[in-house]
Amino acid sequence: MRHGEKVVSRWIVDAAALGLGEIDPEVAQTAILRLGLGHFERGSQGIVRLEARTGPDGMLWIGTTRELGPEPPTWRAGLGTEQHPGPRDEVGAKRADRALLDRSRNQAIERGWDEALLVDREGFAVEGTRSNLIVALATGQLVTPPIRRGAVRGIARGILLDSLPELEEADVAGRELDRAEELIAVNSVRGARPIVALGDRPIAGGSPGPWAAQLSLLLDANA
Repeated sequence: MRHGEKVVSRWIVDAAALGLGEIDPEVAQTAILRLGLGHFERGSQGIVRLEARTGPDGMLWIGTTRELGPEPPTWRAGLGTEQHPGPRDEVGAKRADRALLDRSRNQAIERGWDEALLVDREGFAVEGTRSNLIVALATGQLVTPPIRRGAVRGIARGILLDSLPELEEADVAGRELDRAEELIAVNSVRGARPIVALGDRPIAGGSPGPWAAQLSLLLDANA
């Protein structure tokens, strides 16, 4: 199970931040394994999602699964037309009711993009609809937008911040993204996906760069 322990650890932190109560890590781990083994053949790949809600009898778990499906090795992206709302009180927590991300994801699909990148009202990049963003700037810096901008505290993002001293949190203006040396979308399921075009403009010649390969190796090594 890819990043299983880290997924459970994030649930525990997020559930506390959202006021849902305590999660038993062994119960959560067992639930993931049962769902996966019950829906996917051994050796196949799929996505297991557990959603925690509070009810009259305490915490309620809702589990869903879906096939992993194909994914291109490189992504095309664009800037979403809606502003990211910024952080909530529970900074970095992953919530199920993120309607703006769903609308922006649908916009990406309609335009033939693999991802839509969102900026906030101040014009700074925050995150993608299904990924965190890593940016290799022309200055040589490797940065990711800070969580205080409102992004989800992604597992892949956390692994890379812990593993790669060169990676730092820093604000990146949305208008500067198409001038980056590399744009890389990261999440715990897909790993690192180089973004080779932003809208109609190629990023760094339209080919993956060296950071994308390095980030992919680091995420695979920590799976």
